[in-house]
Amino acid sequence: MNEETKKEFLDAKELMEEVAEDRTVPRNIRKVVSDAIEKVSSEDATVVNCSEAIYLLDDISNDINIPSHTRTTIWEIISKLEGVKEKIK
Repeated sequence: MNEETKKEFLDAKELMEEVAEDRTVPRNIRKVVSDAIEKVSSEDATVVNCSEAIYLLDDISNDINIPSHTRTTIWEIISKLEGVKEKIK
């Protein structure tokens, strides 16, 4: 993985950690984001890990109880992970 891809991956992971620690976000959403963090927690991102995390985040982004600012952040995370996934294919 090149430096640009690694930076994008770390940015996405950092955003996920911020959402997981945000107490204004409902607990079930923070749990799913924490699960997504676990999927991509290995040193090297794989296409499968990124895809699993994207699936989890996409599913939770449709939750009716999610705050709008969190939904926007989750879409940003998904976008970054999609970019990483395409670059490491």
